[in-house]
Amino acid sequence: MCGICGIFNFNGEPVDRGLLSKMTQVMHHRGPDGEGSYIAQGVGLGHRRLSIIDLAGGSQPISNEDGSMWIVFNGEIYNYIELHDELIVKGHIFKTRSDTEVIIHGYEEWGLDCVNRFNGMFSFALWDGNSDRLFMARDHLGIKPLYYVRLGNKLLFASEIKSLLQDGDCKRAVDIKSLGELFTFRYVPSPNTLFKDIKKLPPGHLMTVDNRGIEIKRYWNWTPQIRSAYREEDLINTYQTLLEDAVKLQMRSDVPVGLFLSSGIDSSVLLVLMSKESSQPINTFTIGFEDGELTNETNDAREMAARHGAHHSEMMVTAQDYERYYERYLWDIEEPVGNETAAAFYFVSKLASEKVKVALTGQGADEPWAGYHRYVGVKLSNIYSKLPVFITEHLLKKAALSLPRNERLKRGVIALNERDILTRFAKIYSFYSENMKEQLFNDEMKNELAKNNYVAKEALRHLQTDVKLLDSLTQMLYIDTRANLPDDLLMVGDKTSMANSLESRVPFLDYRIVEFIESLPPNLKLRGFKGKYLHKKALKKWLPMNVVYRKKKGFDNPIGKWLRGKLRFYIDDCLLSSNSAVSKYFDVKYIEKLVNLHESKKEDYMRHIYLLISFEMWHKKFIG
Repeated sequence: MCGICGIFNFNGEPVDRGLLSKMTQVMHHRGPDGEGSYIAQGVGLGHRRLSIIDLAGGSQPISNEDGSMWIVFNGEIYNYIELHDELIVKGHIFKTRSDTEVIIHGYEEWGLDCVNRFNGMFSFALWDGNSDRLFMARDHLGIKPLYYVRLGNKLLFASEIKSLLQDGDCKRAVDIKSLGELFTFRYVPSPNTLFKDIKKLPPGHLMTVDNRGIEIKRYWNWTPQIRSAYREEDLINTYQTLLEDAVKLQMRSDVPVGLFLSSGIDSSVLLVLMSKESSQPINTFTIGFEDGELTNETNDAREMAARHGAHHSEMMVTAQDYERYYERYLWDIEEPVGNETAAAFYFVSKLASEKVKVALTGQGADEPWAGYHRYVGVKLSNIYSKLPVFITEHLLKKAALSLPRNERLKRGVIALNERDILTRFAKIYSFYSENMKEQLFNDEMKNELAKNNYVAKEALRHLQTDVKLLDSLTQMLYIDTRANLPDDLLMVGDKTSMANSLESRVPFLDYRIVEFIESLPPNLKLRGFKGKYLHKKALKKWLPMNVVYRKKKGFDNPIGKWLRGKLRFYIDDCLLSSNSAVSKYFDVKYIEKLVNLHESKKEDYMRHIYLLISFEMWHKKFIG
């Protein structure tokens, strides 16, 4: 696990060595164990190393046998041992035991198609001196980030945006279109970022760069083919085998591997499978929240850890902890997201980093398996659409919208009678309804968005097109897995763990598992109004019934309570002050109205306010 960066000059001019050094140094946290660079005519590669595999010989950049190709790599290729042995048989000569070298020899053997042979989480940049071409790629699900910006005759790329901003030519400006997307989806979908001109390579894509320009191509072209004939027992056995193999592969490391342990089934089953693979007790890590007694997971996690002989660590996060960390939080994640639990990943990563360099997490099971409440709305929508308009519009909708403080219910009801799947998807996600956004954005913002007749949902149109002939639940799960997951949750997980020099791995996102789940009929994911149906049946092999069917908690924290009390000053300092940045984009009087309704407890606008605070703090940190 590392940080990578680089410069490519289209006109072949020498790269700026000082700039490359600054780009590399600003990501020291991603790789405190070492630094390296490679510079040739017109190209420079930089690397920060966190030593996980081949501690002695895995320093980067790494070259092929004759030095004509060089690579910098961030991530892990979990099947590197099998690929190494295959490439040895084909005549390739290795000088290290690292997975990094497998990539460069894989490219020699299979060309750009090598990425389809890799099972892992990765972003890399490979310089092919034989063809004067730069080859970059990002893993199937976008677990590892890769950003880039073109500045005239120069292309910069890096694992983090702050590395690109080391170049004075890189604009620090808000992309207005992306701001509209942020306040619709709570994140900015690939390939855009909230920074004007800075892009992210989408998951499952590769990029080639030479003096003719840039070409981006999708290499993971999987789209679901739903099974029509099956036996549940056979599917359960297949899934169990895939999950066991994914954990086995992701336990590969030359340093100890720990686990983020919650009260949920996903991390609990990882503990069971990890314990089977390890001769030593697993180090487990859990956090709780001050004032979060009703939702804390510490007791359940502690009990699970004890049951499996784990070495367990936990910490209680306070409002003061959030306050001390929050400004750095936006520096760490680099783009605001409307996820009030996101900062929690920093604290569990910090706790884990005191004992291990690698930790597995249970992230990634909810999106493919329909584990969130919003997926139930898809089924309810089908029922809702069959009811008379008098009932839906004049009774149910009016009744729901009149309820105080139930933001999630109101959002769901607004989306229920929407026939267009993509529009319904956007309405389910957006804290800010179209009517609220119309009042929130100031006139200048509205004019900018209106210039191109821009509609935020179009950012996900290409994903919906892939599955438009399939059922609505399959469509939503497919889009979520390729948009919300990498551009929000996985991005936060990567940035907050790497801020603590910790590698986080996600076994549930082994692409073979995702492809298997996506081939299943929707009733094996959402059965009645209960998600993760087959997933839970399969996990009964390893977990007791009371754990399998325990109510999901997640990283629930009392941020709403804190914003009314110990963190109330954030609202005054960030949103209502005379020099706030939000006034450049939003109607401050409308924000005051939201705050007043929230504080009077007439409405629950905690998430709306939290997203505005996050944007304000991000703007001050990066834009000025």
